[in-house]
Amino acid sequence: MPEHTAASGLRLSGLCFLLQILNILLFAVFVRYSPESSPGHCPLQLNCSRRNQDSGFQQPRFQDVHIQVLLSFGLLVAFLSRYGLGSAAISILIIAFAIQWAVLIQGFFYFFFNGKIYVGAQSMVSADFCTAAVLISAGAVLGRINPVQMLLLALLEVILCSLNEYILLSLMGVSDSGRSLTVHTFGAYFGLMVSRVLYQPHKDKRKREERQDMGHQMDVFAVFGTIYLWIFWPSFTSVTTVHNNAENWAVLNICFSLVASTIATFILSPVLYEESTPWMVQIQDSTLAGMAMMGMAGEMLVTPFGALIAGFLAGLISPLGFRFFKPVLHSRLKIQDTCGVHNIHGLPGILGALLGTLLTLLATADTYGDRLELVFPLVAPGSRTVTDQAFIQLSALPLTLLFAALGGCITG
Repeated sequence: MPEHTAASGLRLSGLCFLLQILNILLFAVFVRYSPESSPGHCPLQLNCSRRNQDSGFQQPRFQDVHIQVLLSFGLLVAFLSRYGLGSAAISILIIAFAIQWAVLIQGFFYFFFNGKIYVGAQSMVSADFCTAAVLISAGAVLGRINPVQMLLLALLEVILCSLNEYILLSLMGVSDSGRSLTVHTFGAYFGLMVSRVLYQPHKDKRKREERQDMGHQMDVFAVFGTIYLWIFWPSFTSVTTVHNNAENWAVLNICFSLVASTIATFILSPVLYEESTPWMVQIQDSTLAGMAMMGMAGEMLVTPFGALIAGFLAGLISPLGFRFFKPVLHSRLKIQDTCGVHNIHGLPGILGALLGTLLTLLATADTYGDRLELVFPLVAPGSRTVTDQAFIQLSALPLTLLFAALGGCITG
């Protein structure tokens, strides 16, 4: 056993060395800091709309995104008592590699000009979003693949996640600022398909035993993870929505959704599990579900009560999913979902996309005012009708599921 552990450590060390040298060489050849963003200095070939965000980018909100990825997602994957601390360490390894790799891959899509990738603050934020998708996928296979395989998963998923995002946001013009589709839905179903390929029936009994032995350590991780979600998620979700000092509906809608989803947990969990109060991890899961559902709709909802309704419904999905859907996934589809990402990211992400499609149909200049051009830049000048935009929003869902399923199968 010690020899096996030492060999695994050497493989991890060797792979980390090779990947880091690769990143350094690619950065040396391609990556440069972007010049001051201004209409006069931005070449037409570059995605100037993204680069111009750097000039008004607020450092505190930039830090919020990093803290959200590192602490909230890092603690959320510390799920099993046997793997808790190790999982937190591996999540930091995934973050450290995926951010570098995502800056490169996304740079080729968005910021490539004259043989160079010009990066700025928004490049790092986009890389953080992609890294979050990788961490969501890791939650589906946690405890069943080793760190070397985790790095390989990150290597492949960053490429496919970036490609999916580029097709949806840049080529199709989908509005998904909070990433219901490109982060939550893609990350969840990518991980689930990897899990399906790696299905091992003989390990199922051991996983159930580990689940029953989560105890105090799991609650501690859940407490801190949930607190960080409450503090930093509004900034994480809305960091790409604030332009030209427009009123930030996204932050308020996320907060309203968050409180409603939490209340829903206290309503449903005691009924399903016959306990006086929910476990902390159940509150954490419903919190995530409420935020995932508001990713696309956050900047579209124009009424606070709409955000409360959406959050409340998402908060009901998580406990129902763990109680009824997760056993079906395992027994019928042979998918072992360690952290339940289907219930806290996948289903809420899909519902968030459907909600965003409905709200797109209802978008008018009277309700949105000047914000219509910010949320739907192709609708406001008349390049698209509202119906066309809604159809594109809806078609982005099956496309994302297809990319995630195929990518997960190949990676698995």
